[in-house]
Parts: sequence; structure tokens; C-alpha cells
Amino acid sequence: MDQEVDPALAHTDVVAPVPRDVALEPLLAKEPAWGAVAAMMLGVTALLTAEFLPSGLLTPMARDLGVSPGLAGQAVTTTSLAGLVGALFTPTLTRNFNRKPVLLSFAVLLAISNLLVALAPNITFLLTARIVLGLALGGFWAMAAATTIRLVPTPLVPRALSIVMSGVPAAMIIAVPLGSYLGEVMSWRAVFLLATAFAGLVFVVQALVLPRLAPRGEAGLGTLIEILSRPGIGAGILAATLVFTGHFAYFGYIRPFLENVTGLSAAGVAATLLAFGVANYLGSFVSGLLAERKLKLTLIVMPLAISLVGLLLAAYGKDVVPALVLVALWGFAFSGVPVATTTWITRMVPDETESGTGMTVASIFLGITTGAAGGGLVLDLMGAPAVFVAGAIPLLLAVLLIAAKVRTRAP
Repeated sequence: MDQEVDPALAHTDVVAPVPRDVALEPLLAKEPAWGAVAAMMLGVTALLTAEFLPSGLLTPMARDLGVSPGLAGQAVTTTSLAGLVGALFTPTLTRNFNRKPVLLSFAVLLAISNLLVALAPNITFLLTARIVLGLALGGFWAMAAATTIRLVPTPLVPRALSIVMSGVPAAMIIAVPLGSYLGEVMSWRAVFLLATAFAGLVFVVQALVLPRLAPRGEAGLGTLIEILSRPGIGAGILAATLVFTGHFAYFGYIRPFLENVTGLSAAGVAATLLAFGVANYLGSFVSGLLAERKLKLTLIVMPLAISLVGLLLAAYGKDVVPALVLVALWGFAFSGVPVATTTWITRMVPDETESGTGMTVASIFLGITTGAAGGGLVLDLMGAPAVFVAGAIPLLLAVLLIAAKVRTRAP
């Protein structure tokens, strides 16, 4: 049954724009809606599972479609490019709509995309289907934090955000190691059919438990420019782009590295990627506490650690034990990135959370696009170890930028 958070608006899916002075008021729930928070976490898990699946299924996808692994990896690039568009424009295009049906529409697009990918006869069809996923992914991420903070009282917001963000490591465990294993046991197409069913489950759960929420803030394109002009925001947005450029240059091509450089079998790749996912999940609890208490330190340390892991993998990844340990450390380190980035933007732009989050998510998708495209090019031209050397460069640039320019408190 729907929880009526905005009862005066529950009769309609379209509502009048909220004036700015009203948008600044804390429209938070008096009682925590933990079921709705869990439904948001489930949405994160399902969407990111679909996003990450090609990383664990890259080899069989490329083989079946008759393309190189680098070209197959552009499934990630296409998704992230569409996600950038979705993140930037969803808050504006849906600014007059009740948030629940908008969120439900993303689950529908997710199911459609996964089904089309499972049926794809060629790489062009597959990449087109991934555009649908990207639009849903970008739109959902743009609204996720802003929706979550309205589901619980103010003191419980950090806990609610950490629950929603736990969907990130959960997706990594499901998509990469489990997806890789199932892709060998069944087929990569069957894995995407399972992902389609997962999307259907998300739709049902969210339809049952999400409350109806009126839009907040102005959410116009002019709002994005105004937010970007605030002190420290531009540097933080650029830093997020650089961090995700480096990370996804690594992550999109980890399977070819483990197969061709470390020499692991499909089962060995699945086990190593499981170590990444488990370490990422465990690290999310530690990084959540660290981000709450030492946000700037978290923003600096995590990309620095990821860059060092990449360089060490390039040097020592041919041996199984070092590769396993380094991949696990990488998973642990990355756990802090989405938590810290989300915490940062909600602190810096409390009055326009949807637009601020949308802009941050767009920058992240730009980074993913650049990293996946550049990583695929480097992989095809220079080999897997070179990907990890090249990916360290934007990560280290991000560390320097955060240390010098990024603020963690709104003026």
C-alpha cells in the first residue's frame, strides 16, 4: 500500500512546480519509510547489475557477436553516454511530475533494455538496447539521493543513504562474478533474461511500497548553471569525472586482463571478481563511516588507492595471488567513491538536491564513457596491462584536484 507522504498531491501524477522558498523547506518524513528505502536500494542493485554485466560477460559476448573484446566493451560506453543525457535532463523534463511514476518508468525501461540485449542479433542492436538502459540509469541516479533523503527524518538520512548505496556492491557481486559464472554455465543471453526478470521484481516491489512524492526545487537548465557557479562545485564535478574515467578504464576490461595476463580460467575469473565484490561490500560500511566523519580524506584516499592498485596490477598481475589480493583491495577502495561523492553533493547543494545530484551523475557517466572508450582502445592497441597504467593517470589528477580545490562544506 502506498505511504502518503504528500497527501494533498496523491491524486495526480502531475503537480504544480514548487516555489523556490517552499523547495528550501525540509520536506522530510516524520517516520522512517524503511520499506521504501529498501525498494530504492533494490532499484540501484538491478540497474547497476545490468550496467556491470558486460564486464563479466565480455569474452562470450564478443565471441558470439563476432567482434573484438574492445568493441564489445563499448556496451558500457554506450550505456554511460546515454546515462549522462538521462541524468542531466530527467530532473528538468519531469519537474512537474510526481516522483513515484517517474521512478517506476525506469524499472520498465530496465526490463525492456535487458530483454532486447538478450535477443540482440548483432552488436549494433545490442548497443541500441543499452541506450535504453543508460537513460533509465541516469534518470534514476539523478533522483535517488533526493528521493531517499525525503523518506526518513533528518537524523536518519546518512543511514538511509548508506542502505541505498549498498546496492552498488551488491550489484557488483551479482553482475560480475555471478554473471561471469552463469555466462559459462548457461549463456550470456540467459543471464540477461534473468536480469529482465529481476527488473520485473523491482517494478512490483517499488509499486507496492514507494510513496508518492511531489517534485522539489526549480530543476531548470538555468539551475544547473547556477549550481555549477557555486564555490568548489566545478572542481568537485571535474574530479568525479576523472575518478570514474580511471576506474572504468580498469573495470570494463578486468576479465580480459585476468584471462590473458594472469591466465585464469572462467572459474578463476569468477572467484577473483567475487573477491572484488565482497571486499567492496564490506568496504561500504567502513567508507560510509569515514565519509561521514572525514569526507575530504575519503574523497582523496580512495582514488589514490585505486590508482596504486592499477599500477601494481600492471606490474605484478601476471601472478595469481598478487592479482587476487590487488583486485580485492581495489574493490575495498572503490566502495568509498559513490558514498563520498553522493554525501559531498548533498552537503554542498542542499536546496537543489535533484539538480545537483543529476549534474554529478552526468559527470560520472562522462567519466565512465571516457574510461570505457579509452580503455577499449588501449586494450586493442597495446594490451591489457597498458589499460591499468593509462587508467591511473586521471585518478592521480583527481587526487591533486580534490586536495587543492574541492570544498566539503557549503559556504
